[in-house]
Amino acid sequence: MIELRHLKTLQALRETGSLVEAADRLYLTQSALSHQIKDLEDRLECKLFARKTRPPRFTSAGRLLLTLADEAVPLFKTAERDIARLSGGEAGRLHICIECHSCFQWLVPCINRYRVNWPEVELDLSGGFNFTPFPALSRGDIDLVITSDPIEMAGIHYVPLFHYEAMLALAKNHRLTKRGYVTPDEMAGETLITYPIDRNRLDIFTRFLDPYDLEPENTRTAELTPMMVQLVASGRGVACLPNWALTEYLDSDVITARKLGPDGLWCKLYAAIREEQLDTPFMEDFLTTAVVSSFDSLSGIVRINDNEEGPGEVPRTT
Repeated sequence: MIELRHLKTLQALRETGSLVEAADRLYLTQSALSHQIKDLEDRLECKLFARKTRPPRFTSAGRLLLTLADEAVPLFKTAERDIARLSGGEAGRLHICIECHSCFQWLVPCINRYRVNWPEVELDLSGGFNFTPFPALSRGDIDLVITSDPIEMAGIHYVPLFHYEAMLALAKNHRLTKRGYVTPDEMAGETLITYPIDRNRLDIFTRFLDPYDLEPENTRTAELTPMMVQLVASGRGVACLPNWALTEYLDSDVITARKLGPDGLWCKLYAAIREEQLDTPFMEDFLTTAVVSSFDSLSGIVRINDNEEGPGEVPRTT
């Protein structure tokens, strides 16, 4: 009578606070989700939550099912993982390259969680500043690249992880803090601090400045996010960074940040892997763990639905 999908639906409703967002998370239409819940309520002959409240207020029966879901869903996931390990083998190699040091904030906890379930997988982690990671991925020297800049290559598959907003970090007394958002022409006269990678792979150039043939006055590089933030805070320049990387500095009032364009500059983060590893159990579970860990660790990121474009567009110059 009660199915696993029902339990996952109630969990999604509790976590998102609305039928619309729960449906998006479960890749269902709102109509299909509502029908599923009504069907379950008809079977149980009781209401599970009050529909006119936001977030929804669960009834006693709804809370009982949520308790069951919190116990049962993890058990199912563990069983699925163990079966995959038995059928696909427990050993393997997963050498990961990160193109952005900001990713360490959530990827390291992800790896620690993953090691518990796949202790026999050989794990290694490196940065991609000092070499070009995609040829190394294609050759088999590494197995996965975390990137926001997919490059079309034969045999390479990109798994989208989440949307994030790239924002402009500013000193607290910077002139642009008086603006609600920054336009491309307002970058003239600024020193832009970036990670040391080719400008053709930086969204601040390719999607914000280059379409209008605009340039900052100067550029400089720094490998570490804390170093970039310190330079910004001391008035040495501005930096385009993921919203999640700025959270702790904004909370501690070290710097401030503004949107890039009225709708913000939204990007996708991907995991790039070789196509032959798509169905490898230990790879599949790592990708699942990466998504779960990122939403546990980061604020301001948005789930990616099938066939969905980024939620923001390239801003217009005013």
